[in-house]
Amino acid sequence: MDRTERFYKTDQLLNDRRSTSMETLIDELGVSKATVKRDLEYMRDRLNAPIFWDPGLRGYRFDRSLPGAEKYSLPGLWFNDQEIFALLTMHQMLSNLGNGLLTPHIQPLLARLNALMGSQDDSADEIRKRIRILHMAARTERPEHFEAVASATIRRRRLNIAYHARSSDEVTERELSPQRLVHYRDNWYLDGWCHLREGLRSFSLDAIRSAEILDQMAKPVAEKTLNEVLASGYGIFSGKADKRAQLRFIPRQARWVASERWHPEQVSRFDKDGSYLLEFPYANDSELVMDILRYGADVEVEGPADLRRKVKRRLEEAAARYR
Repeated sequence: MDRTERFYKTDQLLNDRRSTSMETLIDELGVSKATVKRDLEYMRDRLNAPIFWDPGLRGYRFDRSLPGAEKYSLPGLWFNDQEIFALLTMHQMLSNLGNGLLTPHIQPLLARLNALMGSQDDSADEIRKRIRILHMAARTERPEHFEAVASATIRRRRLNIAYHARSSDEVTERELSPQRLVHYRDNWYLDGWCHLREGLRSFSLDAIRSAEILDQMAKPVAEKTLNEVLASGYGIFSGKADKRAQLRFIPRQARWVASERWHPEQVSRFDKDGSYLLEFPYANDSELVMDILRYGADVEVEGPADLRRKVKRRLEEAAARYR
């Protein structure tokens, strides 16, 4: 058995018996005397286990009167060393989401996991040095109302928000039934049913100026409906996909683009000349146009005609600035 299993077994033995001898621990755990001593020391020093050697009984037992004994519990110790290492890595990644938005909420987990690791080489500080997360186009403004929005979403309560629409530069009050939080391209969004517009909408969290959790239960929306309305198009823009983009990338870009996922329902193939053809559904083309422009002369929009015209016009406008 691994160390985590030994901790559980030791805990069981000490709880079930008046005292447990070293010989019993060696026999039950199937390890050496030195390993048993290390395990007992670890449980005592790092997990606050109130383990006491009783000379009268000539065995180990729990003494709940020892200082710090109230802090001891094993129910949360479900992970072996490799799993704890993975969780510490995940912690580092979560800490980097949204300008450290989740850090205050997951910091207690870090302290617990760090204690369980026991090795300085595998500490959270060491892992932080080995993971580098680069953010691209993340908004610098930290969403003020993330906690309220997240709480309402999980508790299935309605929200009353003041929302700043950047397109019109207007602030409107809306009652929402939050459905899910979405982290997309380094920014947070809320998918929800807008009772003002009587439909599903996506809201950028950094554009929410105020948020109040209401007592009324949120209107339920099936996940299938959410995906059809908000996730079938391209990018973060909502709308049921009703068009298909057809893009051709030149050979020198083909091998890079071929490893990218532009849309869950994309289809693709290599042509005889080495170019790469990519096709996928979309609704709103605002974000799609920007992504196509990133490739400049390395991509051609073959269809539909309206998308081709928009990209052509934007490229001509860009070229005009350099004349």
